[in-house]
Amino acid sequence: MRYSATHKEETRQRLLDSSGALAKQGGFATSGVDGLMKAVGLSGGAFYNHFGSKDELFAAIVERELQQSVERLAAKGKVLDRARLERGLKRYLSVSHVQDASAGCAIPALGAEIARADESVRQSAEDALVELQQAWAEALGSPEDAWALLAQCVGALVLARMVATEKVQKTIVESSRDFLIRHLDEK
Repeated sequence: MRYSATHKEETRQRLLDSSGALAKQGGFATSGVDGLMKAVGLSGGAFYNHFGSKDELFAAIVERELQQSVERLAAKGKVLDRARLERGLKRYLSVSHVQDASAGCAIPALGAEIARADESVRQSAEDALVELQQAWAEALGSPEDAWALLAQCVGALVLARMVATEKVQKTIVESSRDFLIRHLDEK
């Protein structure tokens, strides 16, 4: 069977989509190549037509997922003012985001694995985080507040995902969100 000229790139993108979602949901280190390929309907052997190694796939996932997070959280192409930032906080610090890691932000989901990755992956993560921090700093008028806000958001999501009951998850994200919004209002 003959494939279209774009088939390989389309398959690579499907693999990145699927692998990113699986990695955010259950961790990348625990995902085997065969399982990642099966999720897109291919054999494990076909993996090497798209990536030289599992580490190369992880690097591509990190770059792609963090760039998507930055685009959403920094409101690329739109004016990021305090009102938009507050609306973003309400979406980010929500029970639905806690419970659906596969569709959410890669920072809290993959942060620990990124921290153990090689320098190029960590540099890619740093570049994305700095881009987000700079966008938030403009909206907040403070680079330090932007870093603190980012750390608070990620930390709250990680804590909420650590607990078993929705009641406690909700308490964590709502109290964190309300605290951050009060801080924004004080500025």
